[in-house]
Parts: sequence; C-alpha cells; structure tokens
Amino acid sequence: MTGEAMTRAIGYDESGAGQPVLFIHGFPHDRSLWAAQLSGLAARARCLAPDLPGFGQSAPLAGAPSMDAYADALAAFLASTGIARATVCGLSMGGYVAFALWRRHPALVRALVFASTRAAPDTDEARAKRRDLAELVRHEGSGAMAERQLPGMLGKSTRRRHPELAAAMWRMLAAAPLDGVLQALEAMAARPDSTPTLSTITVPTLFIAGAQDVIVPAAEMRAMHEQVAGSAFEVIAGAGHACNFERPAAFNHLLGEFLVGLDGN
Repeated sequence: MTGEAMTRAIGYDESGAGQPVLFIHGFPHDRSLWAAQLSGLAARARCLAPDLPGFGQSAPLAGAPSMDAYADALAAFLASTGIARATVCGLSMGGYVAFALWRRHPALVRALVFASTRAAPDTDEARAKRRDLAELVRHEGSGAMAERQLPGMLGKSTRRRHPELAAAMWRMLAAAPLDGVLQALEAMAARPDSTPTLSTITVPTLFIAGAQDVIVPAAEMRAMHEQVAGSAFEVIAGAGHACNFERPAAFNHLLGEFLVGLDGN
C-alpha cells in the first residue's frame, strides 16, 4: 500500500495488522530498504515504512533541515495514519531521527529499536567529509555518491557472496534525489549530541549491530546499550551497516522476538 501524509507529501509502504512499527531508513536510502521487514513481519505487526522528506516519493523539507524537522514530519505522518503510539525502528540516520522523536514526541513512542546508529554527533572530520560528499553530488550526481558510499554500506561477506544485494543497494543510493541528499547531509552535520538522551529512555529498547559494520562498530552500539536501563543488545554475524538488508531473516527474528515481548506491556 502506498499513501501520503496529510501535511507535506510522504510516500510510504504498509503491511500487516496489529501493533504499529514505524521503520525509518538511513542515508541515502529510501523506504525500499525495509521491504524484507514489511513482508517478513506482516503477520506480527502493522508495519509502516515511509520515505523521509526528500527521499523516494516524499517532498523535501520546507524549512531548515534538521533531525527535529524529520521527526516532526514523521509525527505528522503517524497522526495522518491514525497511529497514536508505535515502536520506532531507525537505522543509521534513521536512528538520529528516532532520538529526535523520543525527545520531541515521547508519547508517540512505545518502544525503540536502534540499528547501526550512534548517539554521538559528527566530529570535525566527519563534517568535512559530509561537505566533500555534498560537493561530489552537486557536480557528479548521486551515482558518484553511490560508488563512494557502497563499500561502507555492506559487510565484506555480503559484497563477496551476494553481488546481487550490492547491485540493488547501489541502485537505491544512485536514485537518491539531489535536494534530499543535500538536506540530509546538512542535518546530519548539525545534529546534536544524543548521548545525554540515552539515560532518559524509559521505553523498551533494542540495539542491533552488524558484526562487520565499519561505519558504526558493534562496540560503539554496545556502549550505548549500557547507558539505557533494561535495554537489549544483539549482533548480526556476517552483516555490515545495512544489517536488515543484508541478513533480513536474522534481523526479522530479533525484531519479531522483541515485538512479542512488548505484547504484555
């Protein structure tokens, strides 16, 4: 199913029924990142995967780009679908947006799932790399960005054993709209430190890391888990940064078990 939010246009896919789960993709993905979750978890939950503003079929942000602006857009999207409370699952940049959702709209958040993301803000070096990437996209387009981003996006096992997944990921990255890419790069570079937010989280929380993730090492995600009381931490072997895309059955098993645990809450 595809639809639009009532405020600015939001493209999304939806499947299943039951407890709502909001999937937030990373950079520079679109909602198709979550296709295997929408098909694999439909029997357990109402799964919604929107395109973040500026990606896929969603209109770009109207004002200054920020994680708060993305979070507010998703809060409006949930309202438009009649969902009062959802489990929020964010990967990479989607995790940054999930932190902002928790800070700004905690009543909407039933539980949190952070995959391949970090709480810390960009370093000066990381911000410089984002500026360089923005220049590359402006001059050479999203295809050039896809070539640069792909090696870090997937684990070495995936790249070696599953060239079809690497090709599919490249196509997704290369299709990212210029305006959305530039807005996201600006928002990520300016995002606040979410480390203090970790200790404020009071809902059930799961951290999922890819064992071969070179962008956010599993040890960094374990350190975040240790700051959230009662949270769980899992590592998916043979997966890199896009762990849900590389090993969907393993990811769906972990998320499915987490959702079962929420039924009594």
